[in-house]
Amino acid sequence: MTVTHSNPLDSAAKLSIQADPAHNILRYDRQPLTPFFAPKTVAVIGATEKPGSVGRTVLWNLIGSPFGGTVFPVNPKWHQVLGIKSYPAIAEIPEPVELAVIAVPAQSVPGVIRECALAGVKAAIILSAGFKEIGASGIQLEAEVLAAARQGNLRIIGPNCLGLMCPTSGLNATFAGRMARRGHVGFISQSGALCTSILDWSDRENVGFSAFISIGSMLDVNWGHLIDYLGDDPETHSIVIYMESIGDARSFLSAAREVALSKPIIVLKAGRTKAAAQAAASHTGALTGSDDVLDAAFRRCGVLRVDNINDLFNMAEILAKQPRPQGKRLTILTNAGGPGVLATDALIRGGGELAPLAAETITALDQILPPHWSHQNPIDILGDATPERYAQSLAIAAQDPNSDGLLVILTPQSMTDPTQTAEQLEAIAAQIPGKPLLACWMGGQDVAPGELLLNQAGIFTFPYPDTATQVFNWMWRYHYSLQALYETPVLAVNEKCSFDQACQLPQTVRNAGRTLLSEFESKQLLAVYDIPTVPTRIAASQDEAIEIAEQLGYPIVLKLHSYTITHKTDVGGVKLNLANAEAVGIAYQQIQSGVAAADFLGVTVQPMVSLEGYELILGSSPDPQFGSVLLFGTGGQLVEIFQDRSLGLPPLNTTLARRMMEQTRIYEALKGVRGRHSVDLVALEQLLVRFSQLIANHPEIKELDINPLLVSEQQMIALDARVVLYEASVDLALLPKPAIRPYPSQYIAPWQTSQGLSVTIRPIRPEDEPLMVQFHQTLSEESVYFRYCHMIKLQTRVAHDRLTRICFVDYDREMALVVEALDPETGEKQVLGVGRLSKFHGRNEAELGILVSDRYQLQGMGTELLRRLVQVGKAEGLERITADILPDNTIMQRVCTKVGFQLQRSADLIRAEMVC
Repeated sequence: MTVTHSNPLDSAAKLSIQADPAHNILRYDRQPLTPFFAPKTVAVIGATEKPGSVGRTVLWNLIGSPFGGTVFPVNPKWHQVLGIKSYPAIAEIPEPVELAVIAVPAQSVPGVIRECALAGVKAAIILSAGFKEIGASGIQLEAEVLAAARQGNLRIIGPNCLGLMCPTSGLNATFAGRMARRGHVGFISQSGALCTSILDWSDRENVGFSAFISIGSMLDVNWGHLIDYLGDDPETHSIVIYMESIGDARSFLSAAREVALSKPIIVLKAGRTKAAAQAAASHTGALTGSDDVLDAAFRRCGVLRVDNINDLFNMAEILAKQPRPQGKRLTILTNAGGPGVLATDALIRGGGELAPLAAETITALDQILPPHWSHQNPIDILGDATPERYAQSLAIAAQDPNSDGLLVILTPQSMTDPTQTAEQLEAIAAQIPGKPLLACWMGGQDVAPGELLLNQAGIFTFPYPDTATQVFNWMWRYHYSLQALYETPVLAVNEKCSFDQACQLPQTVRNAGRTLLSEFESKQLLAVYDIPTVPTRIAASQDEAIEIAEQLGYPIVLKLHSYTITHKTDVGGVKLNLANAEAVGIAYQQIQSGVAAADFLGVTVQPMVSLEGYELILGSSPDPQFGSVLLFGTGGQLVEIFQDRSLGLPPLNTTLARRMMEQTRIYEALKGVRGRHSVDLVALEQLLVRFSQLIANHPEIKELDINPLLVSEQQMIALDARVVLYEASVDLALLPKPAIRPYPSQYIAPWQTSQGLSVTIRPIRPEDEPLMVQFHQTLSEESVYFRYCHMIKLQTRVAHDRLTRICFVDYDREMALVVEALDPETGEKQVLGVGRLSKFHGRNEAELGILVSDRYQLQGMGTELLRRLVQVGKAEGLERITADILPDNTIMQRVCTKVGFQLQRSADLIRAEMVC
């Protein structure tokens, strides 16, 4: 049983669909931002002939650019502007207006937006300043503007922006002094002033754009909306962003993660050096800065962050021309030792590595190079290198299996021919498989003809070697981030435990008016998530402490038991290695005397654990933009001194957990050094995943520190934990929502087929990729054809890149349900069916697809999946669900009708539609 939908993974997405005479089905534009970039009619509200005014400049730019639409000036004080008939109000324009460009004082904008909404305008660009940047009165104005826009489903870019250009169509809806060159870079900037500077710079550097957008205050249209649009745009090959604030973090990350898989996204974010707010009471908070969190967020969604405008556009061009390096090892080929040393220094400082030359590479180079060549990387082919020597050496170096990328450096010496060398390299470049090739032609105008040849061949050139290696480091880091989006993790969740229901302890404590869990309570919480802890018991008296110590066995640890003390070591509340009853009694008295009576509730008694191993910290603290942020690194009492940590966003999978570990210095030790065996890194990955699930499931937790988390070859155990909750007066719904939506466990439910088979229907997970491979092996050609409207070979259906996108679901954008059961013969898990809702970009509507294994068809599974998907759609607030069904697929037509869909028939396609 199958139903089709036009998944972009399987067929070309129909981005702008109108009435289809062939199918006789009314379709609609799936991309609501199209009126901004390809309007048929534009109104300039505030158009005037006043020299130097914004209204005059915008009108002039629009009529001076052949974008193919009609322009209408709107100004009640003018009968015509620049020789064009002017209208007193937008309602007086005789044609429907798709785009309004507004250049009137801020106080007038709410009224203008109301008029636009009533007139059916689809999009508006508000150029006017004087909104939230001026304070409370401007914020109130923005609220009025947004409310007016919502009345007519009107989308807004701005306010306080330069406007936008679409060089591919000729649209110039800005008040800039020039039109951007046409090209394939989509540029979005939060600074209008920077836009004008970029225009000047790009003209000199011959950089072209598919879109040039000043986003302004992001009252409505934000980064995520525009990334979605440019991701769909075939003219855009890469996206570059100048960002001052991220705004809706979840929208940005959701869009960026989807688009980054096919188009590079490079961001220049201002404000790296601003002091980040720190939560001094928390180890984790003290180690976390908002800019560091932003870096972690960019890594999570495959976005590359750079430090200057030059790198911003360099990386856009390089990533569009050259393959990404598969690792950090660079081979440097040079005709001079000094530049090779400079390149090496910059490479190593940036985290890259020199590729070690394989023995066969050295042997091959010995056959063509003079005896005094360097015999190592950098490969110094000496100052008298001819173009042929360069070409032969590069061809050999490119085949070295240890190399992930190549940099060729040329210095102009008396026997050097830069142009002929470039010609030789151009011929070799086409033969280099899957490795980036960069070039550094030093010498200014003397080497310019050679540089031009290389650039025309797609080989990016640099004037200095250290700049080239810096860019190589950007490239491998970008690939490193993207790998996390592709790698299939292993399941680390304890499926026997329903986490969201298993532990009500934090909320119970919060309801009691407390914000701090005791150590005993904290360890109870960790135990629910299978995070190992030391056996811990509470003693309310000295005698009770001694009695428990005798039962547990010496040596013993005593710790302060308190609902109010944050860090026990700061008040002498931790006593270690107590060897007998007398020592326990003395320690109890010392702990009690060190704090106020109101803070003392007794002690916890724990067996002394061998401290052989590594002390780590695992924590979480809130960020005002991204919600809860995870921290992993070197722990212990000197955690703030070492500052060895990495950050991540929950929830994690095992791949992302390993990425967090790899970004710390302690990771090298964890792998085993100086005769020590490696710790169980797989178990540590899984512990991080379960910790992230704890944080995702409990929004009432403000801060959580496990410090230290002791790990060694033999053990992995949380020695201490501190959990701080939000006060009961805090409305959790008003806190920043998690930047990445957690696993929607509310949609997990059991079901039974008509044949009595018990199954679980649940949202798909990244870890399901192996099960999906097996599932596709059970499908007949007919089922595949009914699902996708064309045949797809099994090898293509189970390709890793394809299944990655299918299984790594952003639950804000897609909801895929799988039917899971145990194979009666093997006892192994198997997927029997899959149903998917895919939201259209910018619309509260989704397209439906269902596919059931042939062996389990006609057992009610397709009907149940469809019902569940409709329930999910309604719960997610969708307005409409649609599906395209082939006429021969009569079973699915009956199922859709049974569940309540309306069918619209045509000769070769049937549209099923439900208004939610």
